[in-house]
Amino acid sequence: MAFPLTSLFSDGDRYQKAYQLFLERSNDFQAMQDFINNPLQDIMSRTINGKSQINVIGIGSGSGELDLEMLSALHLKNPDVMVDNEVVEPVPQLLSKYKDLVSQTPGLDHIKWNWNNMTVQEFEKDWKEKKRTKKFDLIHMFEMLYYVKDRGATVSFFQSLLNKNGKLLISLLAGDSGWAKLDKTYGDKFREPEISYLVIELIKEYLDSKGVSYQSYLLPSEIDITECFTEGNEEGELLLDFLTEVLNFKKSAPPELKAGVLELLRHPDCSVESNGKIMLKNNSELVVVDQLT
Repeated sequence: MAFPLTSLFSDGDRYQKAYQLFLERSNDFQAMQDFINNPLQDIMSRTINGKSQINVIGIGSGSGELDLEMLSALHLKNPDVMVDNEVVEPVPQLLSKYKDLVSQTPGLDHIKWNWNNMTVQEFEKDWKEKKRTKKFDLIHMFEMLYYVKDRGATVSFFQSLLNKNGKLLISLLAGDSGWAKLDKTYGDKFREPEISYLVIELIKEYLDSKGVSYQSYLLPSEIDITECFTEGNEEGELLLDFLTEVLNFKKSAPPELKAGVLELLRHPDCSVESNGKIMLKNNSELVVVDQLT
């Protein structure tokens, strides 16, 4: 039987609009900025340590705002270091917007850009087929492992690409976040069953089982979902699309599923109501994984 709901990723333009709205309605980007401007600088100072060039991979980099924030912050601390940057992004509209952002941003002459319009699985397959041996000092995959079937194999592959003292950064929702609770409860109704529930705790369990060393950082954030509860509000509908990853969720989902999702989103376990706003708990956690030993 065909899966009844259509993935938001099938419409790149709507996904891009939904993603931009998410950035506007949440402080997720600010939480990442705080990490970039503080712990990451100390972490990368040991990795760079006198190098004239570092190699970087961004997996699922979207439209590039966070990548540029990170690369610019590293450049401020290490102005003489060149960067060879691999960008891996499967959504053409987002990759195009990333390229536009680069062309409009001054001071990026120290970066060589390698564009890969492909999924992480396609990138890994291509890398192995070409028998590439290049190693990397920084690999980051922010909020993207949800869309990978064999998460452990993907983590291990990219860990194997790290240079000595290189770091793999992985961020995912924390298990106590409201968004994670939504996904745990209804995720199998939103998407094909082979893409299963994932939170950072499960990745940490995998790393622990392999004896891999890592450091962990909490990224506290929340999303203003008030508009989701206003009937006919277009931005609320767009935000619901992003939260469920379903195209036109309010129009296409069965009534009982819509009711259940809205009830859960408003439950005190998932959100906080204050000053007329409904704020979805959106804590993430970031782990910094070391090179294989």
